[in-house]
Amino acid sequence: MSAPIIAIDAMGGDFGPHCIVPASIACLAESPSLHLVLVGQRSLLEELIGQHADVDLSRLHIEHADEVIAMDERPAQALRGKPQSSMRVALELLRDGRVQACVSAGNTGALMALSRYVLKTLPGIDRPAMVSAIPTRNGFCHLLDLGANVDCSAEHLYQFAVMGAVAAEVLGVANPRVALLNVGTEEVKGNQQVKLAASLLQQAGSLNYVGFVEGDGLYRGEADVVVCDGFVGNILLKSSEGLASMIAARIEELFARGWMARAVGLLALPLLKRLRNDLAPARHNGASFLGLQGIVIKSHGATGVDGFKNAIGRAVAEVENNLPQRLHGRLEDMLL
Repeated sequence: MSAPIIAIDAMGGDFGPHCIVPASIACLAESPSLHLVLVGQRSLLEELIGQHADVDLSRLHIEHADEVIAMDERPAQALRGKPQSSMRVALELLRDGRVQACVSAGNTGALMALSRYVLKTLPGIDRPAMVSAIPTRNGFCHLLDLGANVDCSAEHLYQFAVMGAVAAEVLGVANPRVALLNVGTEEVKGNQQVKLAASLLQQAGSLNYVGFVEGDGLYRGEADVVVCDGFVGNILLKSSEGLASMIAARIEELFARGWMARAVGLLALPLLKRLRNDLAPARHNGASFLGLQGIVIKSHGATGVDGFKNAIGRAVAEVENNLPQRLHGRLEDMLL
């Protein structure tokens, strides 16, 4: 397989190129076959790259883009008013076949709107969905949608379930268990969209649909793919990240109270470091836009260097697994 070539929206996110440039250089140092194209304001990018003159940068290239999409900008304005934004130029590189994936920490709504406009969706897919791996008691769960679609019909939820199941299979999960996130596991629970989606999934013999799952069941690992609308999914994701950070901080505070607590903390330090690493939001950063004719990864806007590195790593994994083509090959027989 040829070396992965990834386009990076270098101006996106809360920290922009000051985070993205060092993360990109670190990825290049760790992956000798990787090539990256940083898209953004050339003079600024060259200045930041120049601070790493001791690193071999022959696999790092710059594609100039004048405009930047603000994190609070309306998607319609980004779509119509900024044809030379770093986000759009990066997506156009992907559309034109010059790169194999695009990674951005920028405005989620703008990234979704531009991705749909520039790349188009796969046949049979109405809306792309954001999916990411969420840590559970016994591994990971693929959760979608994470915020791309706040209002979803039953048909959309069904499509998300199909895409999530295929993506999980591609990433190594055999016969993934698919569930709908709900306020209860009984058939009478939930809103109309969830009930209708459940009816559609029950008729899909090619899916391993296991029914409804509640939030605690998700973390117990009762399903491999959990489907919900983007409003619920984004709240669940952000709440999970906040909870993990709060628990880590509380544990550190407890072990700082008195000499005996500190002594116990020193003994437990290796296990605590392992737990914190397993649950750290940065480790799981990078949500894939499933359903597009191309690989687009959305990084958390507030992530740091390590988190953005992981988003690039997810893009590389999807390139190596040829995810859009494999999705397309499986979707035709599974969609309604």
